[in-house]
Parts: sequence; structure tokens; C-alpha cells
Amino acid sequence: MLSTICYLILTIYYFHMNHNYAIIMAGGVGTRFWPFSRNNFPKQFHDVLGTGQSLLQQTVSRFEGICPIENIYIVTSTDYYELVKKQIPTLSDHQILLEPSRRNTAPCLAYACYKIASKDPEANVIVAPSDHIMLKESVFRERLTEALQKSAEGNYLVTLGIKPSRADTGYGYIQFEKSESIPKKVLQFTEKPALEIAEQFVASGEYVWNAGIFIGSTQSFCGAFQNFLPEIATKFEAGTDVFYSGNEADFIEKTYSECQSVSIDVGIMEKANNVFVILSDFGWSDLGTWKSLYDVAEKDEAQNTVEGNVLVYDTQNCIIKTPSDKLVVIQGLDGYIVAENEGVLMICKIDEEQRVKNFVADAQKLGNRYV
Repeated sequence: MLSTICYLILTIYYFHMNHNYAIIMAGGVGTRFWPFSRNNFPKQFHDVLGTGQSLLQQTVSRFEGICPIENIYIVTSTDYYELVKKQIPTLSDHQILLEPSRRNTAPCLAYACYKIASKDPEANVIVAPSDHIMLKESVFRERLTEALQKSAEGNYLVTLGIKPSRADTGYGYIQFEKSESIPKKVLQFTEKPALEIAEQFVASGEYVWNAGIFIGSTQSFCGAFQNFLPEIATKFEAGTDVFYSGNEADFIEKTYSECQSVSIDVGIMEKANNVFVILSDFGWSDLGTWKSLYDVAEKDEAQNTVEGNVLVYDTQNCIIKTPSDKLVVIQGLDGYIVAENEGVLMICKIDEEQRVKNFVADAQKLGNRYV
């Protein structure tokens, strides 16, 4: 009797898991992580933490037990097809969705959702960036499972909100309804507030960081596109009979050329009234900047994190990442980024890392080989 019950539970579990899909967004350049993140080799393809896996490979492996490998879709630029194939060779071509141009994350989601829905109308999807880390992956999977259970109940969109450890102006914030319910109803999204506002958010206990991870059925997401971004919805609905065919690439080329550039957050999540958030703490970082990498990396006694062939003297609170075939000697620095890659050396105060985008813009004027 007990074995029969266990069999039924496993059967139900695997049935639902087979309708779970992961949509991994891997088309960005990651400018703020220059000079390591470059146009021809962005940060999601780097082994940033020295784990033996790129950020993309870590992201794919993170969905083990949540959905089968054949249900993992990666949306990326046409420029990065070979990089994806090399790093995730188990994917078939129809699982690699190639964007002919960058139109932010809403068209990216629409492409994946309408394609998956044409194959599996019962699909539940997880939308996640390719360049984030989760230090507590088992907890991450638990929160994802809770989110999938909620999204399977009806027309709900769910997000994972990170309990803030500080007032950080580099993250978006989600205000939630104070109640005993789990998950909690979302009241509003606020994108990268000023420090004074961020401090108020954290002190209130009513806000979490927006990790950019969204969960819902394809029906819920497609319905949201129809309600809030109808032009995008109409364009991708037209591909129902084209997806998974030899005509898909031509259809997407034309469709993307006609799409507006808009994010999931602005285009859908900020407008929808059926959004819920699961409060989470799984060691999350978006690794969007050098400082965010410094915060999670291992440090020596002087609070330096060092990778490369480096001799360090009277130096503290620095992140240093240089090629192993070059000896680098550093003396007398406090709170700096020292990064060298492919002919570019950058030395910048950690506290002024927001200027990296300006450095990239100026380097671009000197030639594409620098960016």
C-alpha cells in the first residue's frame, strides 16, 4: 500500500515537473564588468568565481530537479550561439532562441513564452537572468517550488524578492502587503531609488530587492502581454505555426525589427495586479558590478580578493583580477579595482565603479577591439 502511494506521488511530481520550463536570459553584454565582459565574450560566459563553471553553466545546473534539461530554453544574441553551444552542448537548437537585435527583456520573454505555449499549453515557466549567483542553491530550489505551486493555481505571476541586507541604490525594490499569507501580494515596484528612499524602504520592513526572477504559466504571461503590451502580443501570436520550424529565424528577424524596447518590469510587472512575491534569502547576488563580485568573493587577511600572478604590498580592500601569464606587483592601494583582460588594464576606485560605463564609452572611441 505504501509503495503504491509513493509511486502515485512520484508520478504526480514528474508529471508537473515535465510542464516546468526555465527561460534563461543570456543576451546582455554586462558593460559594468568591463574589461572582462566584452562584446564578443560577455560575463555570463566567464567563470567569474573560479568554480570551474561559467555563470551560464551554473544557472543551467541550478534548475536540476526543477525541470528536465529538454525544458530549458536560453534566449541570447545571434552573436553568442557558438558560445552557448560550446558551454551547454546538451541543448538542441530549438532550445537556443536567437535574438537578431537587443530589445530589452519583454520581447525576450514574449518570444520564449509564445514558443513554449505553442508546444505545451500547460507550461509553467521560470524566467531568470544568466549572470546571477545563489550561494544557497537548495533554498533557491525550495522557493522556486513554492512559486511554481502558486502559479499553477491560476492566473498569478510570482517573483522572488530578496530580503535586503542594506540600503542599496543599485537594486530595484518590491513593496509587499503586510499579511500572514505566503506568498505576499505585491503593492508596487520601485526602480533603483535614491539612498534616502532606499533607507526608508529597508527600515520599513515592507520591501525586498527585485531579483528579476519571474514565475508564471505561459497562459498568465501571454495574457499579461495581451493586456499591457498588445502590440508585442500580436506580433508573437502570429508565430504559433512557425515556431519549431525552419521558418522561425526569418519570422523572428522581422518581428524583432518591429518590437519596441521595453523591460518585463516596466512593461508587465509594474502594471499587473495579480503579482505575488515570495520573501527569500538564498545568498543572491546579481554580479552586476565589480563591487558585487568583491562582496561575495573570498578575501585574504587584508580583505583583498586576488586572482592572477600577483605580488601585493601594503594593499587592502581591493579586488584584483589579472592574467596568470603576467607578474603584477601592487603596492599602496586601498579600495581599488585592478582588472586586466585582452589588452585593457583598468584601475578604478571601488567606490566610483559607476564610472566604468563612461570608461567603456570613451574606450569605444579608440576602437571596437577595446570593448
